Amino acid sequence: MRRLRTFRLAHPWALLAAAFALLAGAGIAQAALGGGAAAPPAKPLDRAALAALRAPDVAGITARIRFTNNLLPSGSLPNGSGSPVLSGATGRLWLRADGRFRLELQSDAGDAQVTSDGERLSLYDSGSNTVYRATLPEERRTDHEAPTLAGVQEALTALARTWTVSGAQPGTTAGRPSYTVRISPKDDGGLLGAAELAWDAEHGVPLRAAVYAQGQPDPVLALEATSIDFGAVPESAVAATAPAGARVVDVDAKEGRDAHGRGGKSVRGAAAVQRRLDFELAAPERLAGLARTDVRLARDGDRPAAVTRYGEGLGSIFVLQSKAGREERKQPGGLRLPEINIDGATGTELATALGTLVTFERDGVRYVVAGLVPPLSAENAARGLR
Repeated sequence: MRRLRTFRLAHPWALLAAAFALLAGAGIAQAALGGGAAAPPAKPLDRAALAALRAPDVAGITARIRFTNNLLPSGSLPNGSGSPVLSGATGRLWLRADGRFRLELQSDAGDAQVTSDGERLSLYDSGSNTVYRATLPEERRTDHEAPTLAGVQEALTALARTWTVSGAQPGTTAGRPSYTVRISPKDDGGLLGAAELAWDAEHGVPLRAAVYAQGQPDPVLALEATSIDFGAVPESAVAATAPAGARVVDVDAKEGRDAHGRGGKSVRGAAAVQRRLDFELAAPERLAGLARTDVRLARDGDRPAAVTRYGEGLGSIFVLQSKAGREERKQPGGLRLPEINIDGATGTELATALGTLVTFERDGVRYVVAGLVPPLSAENAARGLR
């Protein structure tokens, strides 16, 4: 099992911290979440990163974790309700050497679970009884290439072209000696202000990730280990099955895939996607001042759907379209969302510290507009879907 260079190993932290997303307080380097460990010696970032890449493999990871979510505005969640994905929770993480993992969150309002078989990522939210599934990017096989200081410096130089990168700050995290790096976008980052990552100084594995909104001193999203053990993890610990009757949303439907979503080829392009839809696709070349950069087939339950991207980078806007059904759709975690008028259609709007999500229906089609953008940008995008 490789360290920071292996995308699979980073999934448990990236899926909720980046960017799901991604995937996510303040003063990580000073947050001593356990006793006994001393901070590691100060090192330049390139040498601290190289040491993490060269750290000996571990057989697996078992950790207790804490997820913090301060995205939602006050009053959005009714008292005593809310999905742990929306309100934050504690839980556990199991990660095997082959890249498979299970992360579970528990709260009084319900549970959530994130799993991966190494090829596909699934998020189950009990509050909405929905499973969201996506195919993971293919990993580039570079295990035969030993990491070098020159290679690390080259990667950091490339990162610094678009991000401001801090040094490696020594400290302790989850009772372990750790280094923390903070990055912030140089150009348009939408509402994103910065992100921080702490990793184990001896084993090179991520211990905490946090995401900050512009101008905010405290993180709006954070996923951290509060205790961690290294050792083999049985297959049974990462096996999980969604409850029968759960709604399934595939965000990247593929042609020719099997029952587990493996194989196949993504359907992309407005014309190719339209041929597989049973409704008229709204995909103008420009939306809210942004150029259309991608259209791909998705799936909402048993219905074909489309995901369209506008813009590049963190300031992008995404539009999910599917045929509206007769079934009642629950708001995740029992959210109380303000209503909004989209050119005569009544919808809802969720405005958070990092971005906005607008949902509405028109002419038998359901639209979801989302991005790391302020409400006005999302509303303008919704009104431009014709």
